[in-house]
Amino acid sequence: MNKKINSVIAKFLVVCLFLAVQSCKNETKDAKKSTELSTENVAKKVYASDVIPFFDDWKLILGDGSNVGVANNFENKDFFYTVKEGNENWVVFKSPNGGDTHGTSNNTRTELAQMKKWYPKTADDKLTATLKVMNVSATGDARVAASHAVVVGQIHSADKHENEPLKIFYKKFPGHTKGSVFWHYEINTAGDDNSGRWDYSTAVWGNDFSVVGAEENTYPEEPKEGIALGEEFSYEVAVKDGIMTLSFKSEGHETKTFTKNLIESEYTTTADIPEQTQKLFVPLGQDGVEREGAYTGEGCFFKLGAYNQTNGKSPDVNKNWCSGAETHNGDIEKQYADGNYAEVWFKTGSISVSEAAVSNEGYFSKND
Repeated sequence: MNKKINSVIAKFLVVCLFLAVQSCKNETKDAKKSTELSTENVAKKVYASDVIPFFDDWKLILGDGSNVGVANNFENKDFFYTVKEGNENWVVFKSPNGGDTHGTSNNTRTELAQMKKWYPKTADDKLTATLKVMNVSATGDARVAASHAVVVGQIHSADKHENEPLKIFYKKFPGHTKGSVFWHYEINTAGDDNSGRWDYSTAVWGNDFSVVGAEENTYPEEPKEGIALGEEFSYEVAVKDGIMTLSFKSEGHETKTFTKNLIESEYTTTADIPEQTQKLFVPLGQDGVEREGAYTGEGCFFKLGAYNQTNGKSPDVNKNWCSGAETHNGDIEKQYADGNYAEVWFKTGSISVSEAAVSNEGYFSKND
């Protein structure tokens, strides 16, 4: 009888031991699987530099005015991150109406600034991008030309007045389905006083900068050939031997190409000031003329991102650039909640930098 009991006990112990060993193995497998899943999740994280691998050429300015430098393997959930839509990854640049700004600007930006500068006369430099604008400010005085607009690409001077031979805009009024894409040339003002500087705007699809509302909350007619929020378009900016060539493409829209001489001005006398400028800028005292050599001898560099053109400053200060929009005293969360921000998604981008380009560190030292 005792032998039977002992045999049963022995078998029971063997079974228990087997189950315990199996349990340990399963726990080890589960732990390994959990580790693998955790590693997989980490590996799946996509940074902007994975989507568009050109960040070695840029420093990133955020919507709080800070310069984070080279943005490889970097994200900031308020201003700069990636999203996946279907099978495509996009880089998001987001900037509120109100907050800390970079340099002397009135406007916030989440924007890349090129780390080298080049000189238009000897340049052979190029910037390309494919993007879509997802939001522009919900508020702003409709009479102010900059309201409801964002700049998505630039050429900026690093020297003297630090003016801008190129700004590429997208602008859409509230209630409209389609917005406008246009580009600006800002004169490089003659003399030491830059207060007389002005922009000349050229329409790509839709209207130019000068088309504004008759009253604070009255909007002009919606552009028939415009671009909707969320609609892709691309631009190419090439500067070679002093000539800037711009190309704009979007499916279902006419491809547009423009050229502008950056080293020989067409605005050297008061008589040269165009009618559009007479309407927009001259009444504000911005009636300067340009240096004969335009941007000759000045280092220039590319910018790309979301440079929000809508701000909270009173239109009484400047009827072209001060929007009087809602900023919630700089509270980013509140601005994002009620649409008072600019958001631009980029899918592709490239930059070609000539061997003649030199360090742009002086610009950052002055403006950071």
